[in-house]
Amino acid sequence: MQLFIGGACAGKRDTVSERFPVARWHRLEPGTPLEGWRETAISGEPLVVTGWAGWIEAALATRTDDGLRREWEQTLDAFADAERERAVEVVVILPEMGRGIVPMAVEERRLRDLTGWLAQDVAERSEAVWYVRHGLVQRLRQVKPGADAR
Repeated sequence: MQLFIGGACAGKRDTVSERFPVARWHRLEPGTPLEGWRETAISGEPLVVTGWAGWIEAALATRTDDGLRREWEQTLDAFADAERERAVEVVVILPEMGRGIVPMAVEERRLRDLTGWLAQDVAERSEAVWYVRHGLVQRLRQVKPGADAR
């Protein structure tokens, strides 16, 4: 798995499109199950998964923080299984939110916290982590092929 993270309009989508020109894209839709990505994944083709912030924001009303974390951890484990079993390279695009600014509204703080925890969980499982800002790409982490990313 690879993670591309950065702020809004930072160039993440363009960077991923250039590096994975034949990738299949799956956008998580608010209010839908995370498992929807399985329908998009095809053996041998990279799969790009985006839309996480909107999905989390919609889920805030119906799930606890722990419930959300368990749900996405199961999905991240399923991504790892798909990579091993079906040779699907999973690329996750995540927004970097806040840059240290703490919102006044409780739900906005909760969204930023959860998105930050998701980023940590994805980064922990990723072989490569890339930070994109102003169209510039910086590798933050690279695990040797065959090594366990965790």
